[in-house]
Amino acid sequence: MNHDQNFKNLILDYPLQALRFFAAEEAAAVDEGARVVPIRQEQLQERLGERFRELDVPLLLEWPDGRREAVLFALEEESAGRRFSIHRLAHYCLDLAALFDTARVVPVVIFLGGGGAAPAALSLGGDRHRYLHFRYLACDLSRLEAARYLDSDNLVARLNLPNMAYPPGEKLPVFAQALRGLLGLEPDPERQAKYLDFIDIYAALDDNERKEFERRYADEVEVMNAFAERFTRQGMEQGMRQGMQRGEAAVLIRLMERRFGALAPVHRERIEAADAETLLEWSERILTATRPEDVLE
Repeated sequence: MNHDQNFKNLILDYPLQALRFFAAEEAAAVDEGARVVPIRQEQLQERLGERFRELDVPLLLEWPDGRREAVLFALEEESAGRRFSIHRLAHYCLDLAALFDTARVVPVVIFLGGGGAAPAALSLGGDRHRYLHFRYLACDLSRLEAARYLDSDNLVARLNLPNMAYPPGEKLPVFAQALRGLLGLEPDPERQAKYLDFIDIYAALDDNERKEFERRYADEVEVMNAFAERFTRQGMEQGMRQGMQRGEAAVLIRLMERRFGALAPVHRERIEAADAETLLEWSERILTATRPEDVLE
């Protein structure tokens, strides 16, 4: 399972709420007048080279009215503390500071499976002095008490309820509160469906727990079933459209090969990648074309 990608999507979809939750010590009181700008990956990759990881999420928090100086947050997710490299994170933050000519950089590490094995700080020095000291904000989800966030109006917190600490007997109520938070705080049906999967993945209910949930939370189950039916139907419709496109592409390839002989691989690839409207336009050119390029230009 790609936890990194799941959390990257979550942070980019809800950046301000993510900062308020994962970096509460620095961002809990950030008001709605602030703007969060994701940093372009191309810019980072060009300047940072091998120290750039695609799944790191740097966010620039700025105030358009200029009342506060911008702050750069460097967020990364770690599914296990033993895999975390504080040296790599320190390198990365120094590079970001140099790239954006700022000393206002806040490193944030989100530990999903516990951060107990991860070093909390890095100090470099000799016998008399410490010349570099580096630490980061740690959000260890497994140590947060879910009870504190059951009624939170922060959607990122509600979605992460299954990742928090709770008594074994509270698993289903925690799952239900995460679902209610999603449905009550996110109005977009597409996003609701996307993060219904997120909650389901991290709740990891077994068959018996699902049956018990269906018995105790009929309203929530009805909503989940409606989503499943809707997106199954959309998937079938998309599959039918894709099937029709593949059929039209196969017919066009056959007609062109009858007229011009075997097609070059580049021509076949263009036809197979084209949409239905383009295929129709190309098919109308076959009778007057003298070579494949005349059809596909």
